[in-house]
Amino acid sequence: MKMKFITLILMTLISSQINAQDEETIYQFKVNTLEGSQFDFSSLRGKKIMVVNTASKCGLTPQYKQLQALFEKYGEKDFVIVGFPANNFLYQEPGSDEEIAAFCEQNYGVTFPMMSKISVKGKDMHPVYQFLTQKSKNGVVDSSVSWNFQKYLINPDGRIAKVISPRTLPDDPSVLEWIEN
Repeated sequence: MKMKFITLILMTLISSQINAQDEETIYQFKVNTLEGSQFDFSSLRGKKIMVVNTASKCGLTPQYKQLQALFEKYGEKDFVIVGFPANNFLYQEPGSDEEIAAFCEQNYGVTFPMMSKISVKGKDMHPVYQFLTQKSKNGVVDSSVSWNFQKYLINPDGRIAKVISPRTLPDDPSVLEWIEN
């Protein structure tokens, strides 16, 4: 009886360790940049990450300016912004990766990592956004991307901290508090 009990405890401990290792984080993803090279989220392990879906022809496009300023201010302090251009809302990101890169550089001097254009909604939703929007994958929250410039704040452990509305500016006090603490 005692041996069965010990075996049961050991099996439970092993199972919980395996499950902990299988939990999904942002670090499991590899994506392509606008330039076509591979970007491995595991290279950001231990940093705070803001993931934002972007568009060049949106009323919220001027947020690129605040995003870049935030990256310049906090980029050396274990914080990074990762942009994902998406054409899911009123076709406001129609350009190619090359056109998007030129637009971001010329108009806003963007130097934070920008990924290849993806889908953030619907049947062709990219796996990164499946992770960000499905509690069954991220373990924290169900959400949907409501518009361009929705922000996902990711803690240094690779898990979602907050989902920020598209209309909330990147330099909102709630965002700055999360970055600084």
